[in-house]
Amino acid sequence: MGNEQVLDQLQAKTYRVQGLTCTNCAAKFEQNVKSLPGVKEAKVNFGAAKLTVWGEATINELEQAGAFEQLKIREERERTVRPEPFWKKKENRNVYVAVALLAIGWAASAAGSGWLAVAAYVAAIVIGGYSLFRTGLRNLLRWQFDMKTLMTIAILGAAAIGEWQEGAVVVILFAISEALERYSMDWARRSIASLMKMAPMEATIRRGTEEMTVPVEDVRVGDVMIVKPGEKIALDGVVVNGASTVHEAAITGESLPAEKAPGAAVFAGTLNGEGFLEVEVTKRADETTLAKMIDLVEEAQAERAPMQAFIDRFARYYTPVIIAVALLIAIVPPLVLGGEWLDWVYRGLAVLVIGCPCALVISTPVAIVTAIGNAARRGVLIKGGMHLEQIGRLRAVAFDKTGTLTEGRPVVTDVVVYEGSREQLLAVAAAIEKRSQHPLASAIVRQAEEEGAPFLDAPVDAFQSLTGKGVKAAVGNETYYIGSPALFTRLIGKWPDEVEQQIVAFRNEGKTVMAVGTASRLLGLIAAADSLRPSAPDTIAALRRLGVAEVVMVTGDHEQTAQAIGRQAGVSDIHAGLLPEQKLSAIRELKQRCGMTAMVGDGVNDAPALAAADIGVAMGGAGTDAALETADVVLMADDLRQLPYTIRLGRRTLAVIRQNIAFALGLKVLALVAAVPGWLTLWLALFADMGATLLVTLNSMRLLRVKE
Repeated sequence: MGNEQVLDQLQAKTYRVQGLTCTNCAAKFEQNVKSLPGVKEAKVNFGAAKLTVWGEATINELEQAGAFEQLKIREERERTVRPEPFWKKKENRNVYVAVALLAIGWAASAAGSGWLAVAAYVAAIVIGGYSLFRTGLRNLLRWQFDMKTLMTIAILGAAAIGEWQEGAVVVILFAISEALERYSMDWARRSIASLMKMAPMEATIRRGTEEMTVPVEDVRVGDVMIVKPGEKIALDGVVVNGASTVHEAAITGESLPAEKAPGAAVFAGTLNGEGFLEVEVTKRADETTLAKMIDLVEEAQAERAPMQAFIDRFARYYTPVIIAVALLIAIVPPLVLGGEWLDWVYRGLAVLVIGCPCALVISTPVAIVTAIGNAARRGVLIKGGMHLEQIGRLRAVAFDKTGTLTEGRPVVTDVVVYEGSREQLLAVAAAIEKRSQHPLASAIVRQAEEEGAPFLDAPVDAFQSLTGKGVKAAVGNETYYIGSPALFTRLIGKWPDEVEQQIVAFRNEGKTVMAVGTASRLLGLIAAADSLRPSAPDTIAALRRLGVAEVVMVTGDHEQTAQAIGRQAGVSDIHAGLLPEQKLSAIRELKQRCGMTAMVGDGVNDAPALAAADIGVAMGGAGTDAALETADVVLMADDLRQLPYTIRLGRRTLAVIRQNIAFALGLKVLALVAAVPGWLTLWLALFADMGATLLVTLNSMRLLRVKE
């Protein structure tokens, strides 16, 4: 039995991890957890600060595995626990003692008591750096070179050459630097924490005649949930009684409230307005749209971007190289040029301190975490750093027509009857189309309902979808076809000129034409119109301003109808009359011609094209499981205006990552240059390293300001 099959049989348990500050620490913690006796597999998500364990392990055992970083583990349900500030953490009390001892050392030195000053500095180094040395020395014995290894060598080296005061200062500054790193990563993760807090932990439900307040985990599908005015909705469901407006910005990013009446869907985490609602629960707490959003965003933050993967590989070789460079600086000038040993060893130690790869390693993940979190809060799900990078490099965008550039709610505008009555034609068409999911099918069913055509009880058998062409089914004893006029020309051959003229006239008006008939005769034509989304022209203009070279439309609709919609939208190229496999070819050709390409569709009908594109963008993910699962990017609000924002965010993220890498490497190069002539002190080197880390983090925080 394979490892994956074994894991499938084990229950995975998820925990929240407090104190993760770097990807190296996350990897080490993951390895430590995997080595626990009862654990079969473990996975640490650094971006989301989450641990998933397959097997058995207590929280105490997990905390022991993370003791090298004083990691704190808590149950998944305790999502809203705020991390303790630096000054309240008991593991940081040693730093207060070290600061006090440093002050005593300074005072003793000023008073001329050298031995007391040295004793105070030694005590400050031992007490303030105890946990650092414990980890650093263990890493050194195992030839594991990370930040703590470098700092341990540097501080002990400073003590060895008699720089007690600088060693004590570096110990304290390093502790403060680590605390600032924790704070900055917690800040970057707050966007996800805010999502977690959106849904209430309890719900008021009615079972029989009794109303009760219970934890959301205890609510069953089918329970009736009571939502009072001003309350947040705890679970996904359908309104069965009452009317209100619901603020859905938490899910969709849409600022305007949505009207809700019986039959309307509502989502966990959204805010009820002034009405009273009774909602039948349709999803359990761990299956709601909000829960899926949180899971998808956290998975996205765990996925390493290509640039991040490169930086991680670079850092793996960078640290040993820094140690080698520091060693050469310390020993070559005294041996070859007759330099002063203590002076050059000090310079080598300064190189070790400035060489810490913290800022470099954190430069990409902190930007990715911030950007994906910002997007999620605005109703855009981006499923990973790789997709975020690709969005930033987009050169072409292809749109589906129906439901993407258009409203997706076509209405029947014309019914032309060639045989039988209008009522019979609509009854046959609606009886068949009732079994289809296509928006045009819904338009026919609505029209039949409005006109009272008798289709609900019509016996329909052998329903079959003819991909890209239409549908067929047996109604009574006759097999009927509904689909594009091209389908009927293959069935019954050429039809009269008046029929052809009527079809052309409808298409010139931007209407979609469906023919209804049997394999041997045409019964009539049904024309439907789907209006262009008001936001479509502005969205396409915004894409061009962002530098997207090609904006095209790919649709299965007829050329004339597609041209009418395409002209209104302002697309640069129109590919019409395409079957699904032809859409696939169109996307591949666009990729070859332009480069990085996105396909925007509904996430279901356009699945092959979405998969073929570099980025698949699904419209209207709220409540649509298929869209959430299939696309790389999901626009939850079904709003095209979110697309330019997403591309702008991707491009800004790429720019920030490049700036971060330049900052991190640039500061280190400057400091290394300053170290050689002896201008760089140990504590100044650590300040430069800390400054680079803070600069990278603050620069990444600017991504929170990217708006629609």
